[in-house]
Amino acid sequence: MNNTTFALPLNLEPDQASPAWMSKGDNAWQLTAATLVGLQSVPGLIILYAFMALYAFACVLVCWVLWGYRKSFGDELFVPFLGTPNFALDEKFLFKQAFSGKFPHATMVYFQFVFAAITLILIAAALLGRMNFYAWMLFVPLWLTFSYTIGAFTIWSNNGFLYKLGIIDYSGGFVIHLSSGVAGFTAAYWVGSRLTKDRERFPPNNILLMLTGAGFLWMGWTGFNGGDPYSVNVDASLAVLNTHVCTATSLLTWVMLDVYFFGKASIIGTIQGMITGLVCIAPAAGVVQGWAAIIMGVCSGSIPWFTMMIIHKKSKLLQMVNDTMAVLHTHAIAGCPGGILTGLFAEPKLNNLFFNSYGDYVGLFYGFEMGNFKAGFRQMGIQLLGILFIVKLNIVITSMICILVQFVVPLRMSDEDTEIGDEAAHNEEAYAIWGQGEKLGKLRHEAAVYNDIESSVTKSRAIGQVEMT
Repeated sequence: MNNTTFALPLNLEPDQASPAWMSKGDNAWQLTAATLVGLQSVPGLIILYAFMALYAFACVLVCWVLWGYRKSFGDELFVPFLGTPNFALDEKFLFKQAFSGKFPHATMVYFQFVFAAITLILIAAALLGRMNFYAWMLFVPLWLTFSYTIGAFTIWSNNGFLYKLGIIDYSGGFVIHLSSGVAGFTAAYWVGSRLTKDRERFPPNNILLMLTGAGFLWMGWTGFNGGDPYSVNVDASLAVLNTHVCTATSLLTWVMLDVYFFGKASIIGTIQGMITGLVCIAPAAGVVQGWAAIIMGVCSGSIPWFTMMIIHKKSKLLQMVNDTMAVLHTHAIAGCPGGILTGLFAEPKLNNLFFNSYGDYVGLFYGFEMGNFKAGFRQMGIQLLGILFIVKLNIVITSMICILVQFVVPLRMSDEDTEIGDEAAHNEEAYAIWGQGEKLGKLRHEAAVYNDIESSVTKSRAIGQVEMT
């Protein structure tokens, strides 16, 4: 018998910095995937949403390492939808193997942070143009703590009750997109509407910048879905391909509907179709076949189109609530079909690759094929329960946070500041034209003088009336 031993290459040998349990390839991909997701926010959504996004990105990171990560993925706190808050800053914790994958907690903290950050940034899209920035500063850490971490723990943590039931949320269709869509719409209700003239006409400042942000969003989704197997494996490859197939199909569906009903394809509409495709495939990316990704793309390009272009114009509730960037349609309404269709098309073999459990995650379609009707209907029921849980959670928690914040600072900017815009909120102009600031200063001075005169006249009249009496 040959007892020949082989030495590993020096770059693969375990050492203090590369313990035996860690895969250098998986760790490298996870850091890359996280950075791709981060690029969706910085600069992707910053190009679209500006300062509110930048603040949220930074604020979420600090809160995440102080208490958010371990509250989302740590030990259970009394009930199976609350995690125990704790620091994620010490090397004794950060250098240990993460709860899943062959890489350390430090990598997982970074990867999960960019998902938490983009969720808050998506909420900002519903509130653009009128939310008081100081109210936003309070809203971000409160919502992260009392809404996002609960959803993440319940659905993604090994200790969460929906995770234990067997919900399938491959990459955040529930935790991120449904949450942000419902929370954004709810917060928009409490904050109130933009000025009437802004609602009547709201063109993009710069089409090229908008396309740039959309491009970062689409390509960044490679990391968004491709990083969720926590491994450089065939499931990650499938997730990436399904992501782009569904998105392309959704985009084309939206364009065809625009052309058929309105005679023209708009760039803004095309981007909406792109986003709804990305959202819809998120809960299913690595657990469905390619043909299912195409069906999901058709649904994500048509159902949100119908709610946005037809139902929205006829609904008094949707007209009353001013969701600036239509996050309800592009994320909540696109996320619901995504979660439901995942329960329909989830393939047991692919679920085994992702969950390492065969027969416990069976889409309804395959339940009929296998003769296991009970498993298929059970999966659909769990998916619907997840939708119901996330919707109720975000309506209640977001409302409570908005009510609490408005006791500290106004939720909404004043009409005067809203009309002025960035210069009033941040003493800066987004698009500064030479001499414009000076003119604006004169106009504001003249308005102040006029108000003083009007106030003096009103007081004089009041005094005169008193004297006559």
